[in-house]
Amino acid sequence: MARTDLVLLHPPSIFDFREAPVFSGPVSDVVPSSSIFEIYPVGFLTLAAHLEAHGVRTRIVNLALKMLRDERFDPAAFLPRLKPQAFGIDLHWLPHVDGALALAELLKSLHPTIPVILGGLSATYYHDEILRDYPAVDFVLCGDSTEEPLRLLMAAIARGDGYAEVPNLAWRGADGSIINNGINWQPDDLDFIRFDYLQSLRLALRHRDPYGYLPFRGWLRYPVSAVVTGRGCAHNCLSCGGSRAAFRTVCGREHPVFRAPERVAADIRRIADYTTAPIFVLGDLLQAGRGYGERFLDAFAGSGVTNEIAVEFFTPPPLDFLHRLGQVIPNYNVEISPESHDLKIRETFGKNYGNAELETMLHALLDNGCRRVDLFFMIGLPHQDYASVMATIDYCGTLLDTFGPGGRLLPMIAPLAPFIDPGSAIFEDPLRYGYRLFYRSLAEHRQAMRQPSWLHGLNYETTWMSRADIVRATYDAAERLLALKVRHGLLTTGQAEQLQTTIGRARTLVAAIGHSGPLDAALRQEIRELNGLAALCDKHELEWPISGWKLHPLKILRGLLAGPSKIA
Repeated sequence: MARTDLVLLHPPSIFDFREAPVFSGPVSDVVPSSSIFEIYPVGFLTLAAHLEAHGVRTRIVNLALKMLRDERFDPAAFLPRLKPQAFGIDLHWLPHVDGALALAELLKSLHPTIPVILGGLSATYYHDEILRDYPAVDFVLCGDSTEEPLRLLMAAIARGDGYAEVPNLAWRGADGSIINNGINWQPDDLDFIRFDYLQSLRLALRHRDPYGYLPFRGWLRYPVSAVVTGRGCAHNCLSCGGSRAAFRTVCGREHPVFRAPERVAADIRRIADYTTAPIFVLGDLLQAGRGYGERFLDAFAGSGVTNEIAVEFFTPPPLDFLHRLGQVIPNYNVEISPESHDLKIRETFGKNYGNAELETMLHALLDNGCRRVDLFFMIGLPHQDYASVMATIDYCGTLLDTFGPGGRLLPMIAPLAPFIDPGSAIFEDPLRYGYRLFYRSLAEHRQAMRQPSWLHGLNYETTWMSRADIVRATYDAAERLLALKVRHGLLTTGQAEQLQTTIGRARTLVAAIGHSGPLDAALRQEIRELNGLAALCDKHELEWPISGWKLHPLKILRGLLAGPSKIA
């Protein structure tokens, strides 16, 4: 077996999800992953690339996916075979709290002398509680960029000393005291990070572990890729752990940092060498300024890339930029999240534009050849009551009447679930925004993830809607949106009937869990079945089309034979 210095492990959201009687509800219905969130963070790829470039042999194991695809896979039998110098676990978003901590505890029981490292935004926020209450965790790497701190930590682990010199590190001293070195490695741009899109395949071949590197279940059928524009955000959505306020609170950053747009364009070109599948550009191309977006288009122009390219905007962009976007990218798609039809709700939440601006953007996009526009609305917002949610669905109907012909407009709605993110404006000052939080500590959120119903797992309610109201509004809104989609040809009658059946079963299950004591065998079986089904949409709705071969085997082989990319 190949020597490994560091194993990066991605846990399921609930470690024993295959046995735990937990109905997760529609928390992942409008994202590609399942309810255990088996997509590992893109930071795993940049960490591995940085470490490998400096001689630290690294392995990625998507433990969540292994557990999801094979019910016979036993982590307790697999993990003892791994003997690196250290284990790394992501605790980026809080829904992974149970999986991350349970995995750390299992690793420490199996490998008591091998250090366990946690990292990510949630680990950063809760680093004191983690080191105080969870002895299975030895180190927490804090901040949004830990490539170089992790390299220095691995060197210190190899020596057995020097932890005080590692930036961004929280750790325990010999006397058990918690030491925080401070977040003092904060790069001003991201041009140092490497994206070698064949690296995962090389590492999979090295370790003979293809499923350890796949991003999510179904990726081989739909090999979508993502490119990264930056870290942090210029905007301040009130519930988001990646917002401007959250990054200031959690990471000490005053502003987002970006990769050069030319590098982002080069990423897309390299991916398109190996696949015809869609490519998603993470982050608004304009949040670093109009010049950033123009430089990206200049670098991409004439690329010959015909993959479906999806870009996201946080606010409606200038119309002339959309016109040029359509000229440069032949098959482009757009995502934007208006959150609500109600301007007061939208503005309070952090989105400062009106419906007229939104609709002008939609006209421009569809006139300029945009293949599809995805609109995401949310339930659980400030000033939003049940009637307002239903009015948002009515607004979706109006938009579909105006822009719907051809199936190029796709509205979606989902609850803000399961958690308001730690570090966000609402989490830090809930009463100011009309929220009540049920859970605040890491331990409380771990227990929340293990509640039998997603209703009781929500960590908030609002002045305008209780948790029960949020659940009711979610299923009612989904039913009404299904009818609109059938009417406008976005779903077939058969697809809608299947989703309607799932919604009905989910309503019944939530009610049954709420009125029962210990869950009987029938309820446990219903939980297992419904956790594998989406209720709010057909998962295929989220997919952009693929034309031709999904992957180019000969080009991939040539890339593998050429060795690791030298392009950062």
